[in-house]
Amino acid sequence: MKTSLLLVLMVLMLPGVLAQAGVRDHTRPAPSRDTPVSEAQGQVLSLTLAAVGRQQIQQWVRTAGAVDSRGTGLQARHCLADAALLAPGQRIIAFAPQSKSSAAQAWLRRLEPQQGCVMIQADLLGSGHRPGQLYVMEIIVPRGRFLAVPKEAIIEQEGRSLVYVQSQAGHYRARTIHTGLRGERYTQVLHGLAAGEQVVTLGSFFIHAQQQLAAPSSPAAGSHAHHAH
Repeated sequence: MKTSLLLVLMVLMLPGVLAQAGVRDHTRPAPSRDTPVSEAQGQVLSLTLAAVGRQQIQQWVRTAGAVDSRGTGLQARHCLADAALLAPGQRIIAFAPQSKSSAAQAWLRRLEPQQGCVMIQADLLGSGHRPGQLYVMEIIVPRGRFLAVPKEAIIEQEGRSLVYVQSQAGHYRARTIHTGLRGERYTQVLHGLAAGEQVVTLGSFFIHAQQQLAAPSSPAAGSHAHHAH
């Protein structure tokens, strides 16, 4: 009789025990591995770290223009969606297509909408510009200061953005981040990193390949990515 009663109690308690075990399994942190890189490997790779911090994010609008008849200005017609970012006063780097080493400075003076496009007029600095000469124009659009990382630190994989964060000297851990504005040099970080953390820039692809070889079947790290404040 006592044995039968004990069995009944065990059966009644089993779902609760299993449920508690399921909760523990669900809340147990997923394994996350550091990838070690020796000092010698780091030297060969010229492994470089950058601190996460607030950076000025700049987007560059590229278009083609020609020197005006006076030789003191540039004129261009731009028809892409990024024309909405342009505004008078923005700085321009202008150079001949065959030689960026001799770049000239210019400033956007005027914008004039025209049949779904925009006509750009800019003032060239310096002299010696031949009327009609073609230039590549890189118009620098400041978007503001945001928490950001160098764009070369980010690895895109299966729709996710990964960076490798230094966990201790010579050890790096993959982390998933959520990005915002993407500039010419820096990418905004919305979630996943905090100011002051060190991320790998040059050499990140080597670390990623090494991590994948060490644990090809493990899920990408980043389940503990914390929000930046």
